[in-house]
Amino acid sequence: MNTTAEKAFVQQLQENQNLIHKICRLYTNDEDAHKDLFQEITIQLWKAYPQFRGEAKFTTWAYRVALNTAITLYRKKGRTLSTIEFDSKLHKVNQEEYNYEEEEHIKMLYQAVQQLNDIEKALVFMYLEDKDYTEIAETLGISEVNARVKMNRIKGKLKKILNP
Repeated sequence: MNTTAEKAFVQQLQENQNLIHKICRLYTNDEDAHKDLFQEITIQLWKAYPQFRGEAKFTTWAYRVALNTAITLYRKKGRTLSTIEFDSKLHKVNQEEYNYEEEEHIKMLYQAVQQLNDIEKALVFMYLEDKDYTEIAETLGISEVNARVKMNRIKGKLKKILNP
């Protein structure tokens, strides 16, 4: 990959790392697992970046790669993905520390979301990120109608979990 592409990747990663942290928060229960998943998602984004053609927004593409990485790793815990070296110091990526205290007020929601299946978690995450159903459907590879129906069902599930 050329230097211009590397710089573009690093800039996009820097600007969008909070979405990766949020995905990590959905799929992990402790700080070490969060850091490991963040690193693995970053590596998978780096490996996939040469195929990014810009047909979709970078965030849409990054959601898809990050969610697929999280789902793959946590659905098949015994299996690991092959990785390549990505030295964040070499590319000067300043990783922001994820502050769990700032997220304390939504801890109950995260606990409820943890009880959902992988696809439901991804849908809720994107919904909470104010993504429209078109983008959610495109990212998850389902129809827009299916995304709406699933979200309505998930809302009902979450209400039951939060208000038993």
